[in-house]
Amino acid sequence: MLITSVKSYHSHVIAAESLHNDTYGVASYIANTHTTGLARSGMAEWETVDLANPTEEHRMLREMVRDFVREEVEPQALEYDREEKFNLNLFRKLGEYGLLGISVPAEYGGSGMDATAVAIINEELSYSDPAFCLAYLAHSQLMVNNLAFNGTEEQKARILPKVCSGEWIGCMAMSEPGYGTDVLGMQTTAEQNTDGDWVINGRKMWITNGSVDEEGTPADICWLYARTGTDAKGRAEVTTFLVEKGMPGFSVGQKIYDKSGMRASNTAELVFDDCVVPAENIVGSPGESMIHMMRNLELERIGLAAMGLGIARRSLAAMNQYASEREAFGQEIRDFGQIQRHIGESWAEYRAMRSYIYDTARNTDLSKSGNRLDTDGVKLFGTTAAKNIADRAIQVMGGYGYVGEYTVERLWRDAKLLEIGGGTLESHQKNITRDLARMPEKIEE
Repeated sequence: MLITSVKSYHSHVIAAESLHNDTYGVASYIANTHTTGLARSGMAEWETVDLANPTEEHRMLREMVRDFVREEVEPQALEYDREEKFNLNLFRKLGEYGLLGISVPAEYGGSGMDATAVAIINEELSYSDPAFCLAYLAHSQLMVNNLAFNGTEEQKARILPKVCSGEWIGCMAMSEPGYGTDVLGMQTTAEQNTDGDWVINGRKMWITNGSVDEEGTPADICWLYARTGTDAKGRAEVTTFLVEKGMPGFSVGQKIYDKSGMRASNTAELVFDDCVVPAENIVGSPGESMIHMMRNLELERIGLAAMGLGIARRSLAAMNQYASEREAFGQEIRDFGQIQRHIGESWAEYRAMRSYIYDTARNTDLSKSGNRLDTDGVKLFGTTAAKNIADRAIQVMGGYGYVGEYTVERLWRDAKLLEIGGGTLESHQKNITRDLARMPEKIEE
């Protein structure tokens, strides 16, 4: 569990004992220490709130992940990007820290935290290696969180401990060679046979974690969307299946190489050729996928926006440092108006991203949908802002910014995917416009 990891990470014994003691748990510890601090400072509670670290538990989580990134993620990031390899061993370590099941209830091996915790982890991992974070997002947010909130008790008890520990690697398969945002156009089909099992045929494309190694080994568990019929209005009925490695007819078609960015996460085509899946591996009832698909997309979009925040913070830090170190015409380049514009605009956009992302996370309930307007909004704004800030960092750093050793060119390449995956910019613009037509009062809140 995460709390155990955080406690073992910190050296202050009183805090650790307080968190561990059932009679003086996390909530009591945080409430008592926070109230005492407020009394000493004479400040009102609302004046002390940091949206990005709203509780002591969140702050401890950020500190733990930040140190993990500095010590273990950063040293390998450039190598794995160059070689287009997924660091599977390092990924499994996330399970030891309690991060793979961050939003999963404790009884299934998770840490039982919230959307803010998800955003913190994604931001910190992406500060160093967005591609590694993308693999984390595909596993923890697209597959594991989905199962935790939508699976049956049998499915959760059997699968969640394995994916929370890192024993199993998961993926989510929705996009196809000819269909992406047009979800209801998918062509992968599932038909029930006389034995009650389901037979799946089709191909899924651009699947992060679809293959876990260079040998084409598929993910241990795949959260699959397939067409199982047509409703009364002629629309596709989509059903969710849990497809496990080793089930007949499930294989990797190809690993996708030579991507512009996110090269250290594996992207694959998955093939379902008369793939037989038992009836107990259906999530919910046939035709119910759109309900939990839309709910989980809200968390995914917060997660992708938070990845952009990590990219933006690292890019801003790099250009700010370089502007003090580099001199031209006898003075630091930060004294020139052109450089000041790049740094100043980047700072303002970074701070705006940070506030919007963590405010949206705070207002997102993982157990239900209803926050599409702002989850679309943070991804629309945050992902493009991240790309622009990385672009400015390259401009400030000149030739140094254009080579891999100085990181920002990799962040720039990685940032572009955030404008495509998990919903294109155009889909967010459409959704926001439609939602504001239905809820114009949101503008006046």
